[in-house]
Amino acid sequence: MKVGLQLDLNDANVDVAQPNSQRQLAISVSAIAEATGRSVPLNLCLVLDHSGSMNGRPLETVKQAAQRLVDRLSPGDRISIVVFDHKAKVLVPNQEIDNPISIKAQINQLRADGGTAIDEGMRLGIEELAKFKKDTISQAFVLTDGENEHGDNNRCLKLAELAASYSLTVNSLGFGDRWNQNILEQIADIGGGTLSYIQQPDDAVESFNRLFNRIQSVGLTNAYLQLSFTPNVRLAEMKPIAQVAPDTIEMSLTQEANWQMVRLGDLMVDAPRVILANLYLSGLTEGRQTIARVQVRYDDPSLGKEGLVSEAIPVEVNVQGVFQPAPNPDVQQHIFALAKYRQTQIAEVKLQQGDRAGAATMLQSAAKTALQMGDNGAATVLQDNATRLQSGEELSEADRKKTRIVSKTILQ
Repeated sequence: MKVGLQLDLNDANVDVAQPNSQRQLAISVSAIAEATGRSVPLNLCLVLDHSGSMNGRPLETVKQAAQRLVDRLSPGDRISIVVFDHKAKVLVPNQEIDNPISIKAQINQLRADGGTAIDEGMRLGIEELAKFKKDTISQAFVLTDGENEHGDNNRCLKLAELAASYSLTVNSLGFGDRWNQNILEQIADIGGGTLSYIQQPDDAVESFNRLFNRIQSVGLTNAYLQLSFTPNVRLAEMKPIAQVAPDTIEMSLTQEANWQMVRLGDLMVDAPRVILANLYLSGLTEGRQTIARVQVRYDDPSLGKEGLVSEAIPVEVNVQGVFQPAPNPDVQQHIFALAKYRQTQIAEVKLQQGDRAGAATMLQSAAKTALQMGDNGAATVLQDNATRLQSGEELSEADRKKTRIVSKTILQ
């Protein structure tokens, strides 16, 4: 595997007469498969809620989804299963897939009972994954249908940070409408994974399969984006950098030597991570010049190598005495994606503050932005919820959760 790295400015032409200019830099990062690359084993841990509220159809569909994942694993892949109610236990210790019938039988014996302690499930799941993380694609699916009533939400976030530090990826799945969307979203964002919404029990199999397809496309792990700027270029002070594909996530920077760094986590073959950086340029002289360099540090589990570094790619601008704009439509799409997310976030804050009119206005703005980027599914959801608020209706938990999901990604 090697890194694919593509850099595009929303406009690579700059007016020399302007003392300050703002530009958006879109950085697309992916894994590129090579013909000689060997298959990397998956190391999958399912962390499943079997509390009393999962009784009946919900738990039965989750068990079915888990059993189908077992069938999709290949020889050499590993699985572990942790289950939790108000306490947690290891149902299936980390093992290679050499007896799938036995594993599925253990899943089938699962019964619903008790309360909910998500953090204890996460703790045991991370321990199981960590046992065999070397030279594997190591991921956890954390599924719950409720609040962490017997646990500590802050501990969940710290455990997601711990998982990321061990190069383990944590995905979260909210089942039904009573789970805490802020906590599950933060778990996925911090853990380098994705948030899935299983609105109806019958959606469980499809949601598990979609996540499994995503992890099957992972080629490189523990990736960090590294950026270095010339003295006349700086990142914006507020919200300088965000991921906009495949999910939208606000990101934080760290400094290491001359590099500003942001953790990407896993790199996929068929779904590039697109990062949008907000830059300010000043004092540039006329002519073509480099304003930044970008590279990626990563691990390649197919080679058993860590800390590899891609070639540093320059970012160039053309500073013109007679300015001729050259907007890049692809970067504009990414700008729309980030605007849709941030507009929806503002709407949620206004709704929490009791400002229904303000929330409806921001949802309408987000719907228009979604239409501009061709995301018709999101536009429908956002406009419908704006209309409900304007007519005096309350948004249901399902409405709020669907809004959050469509703000972060384009529904498949």
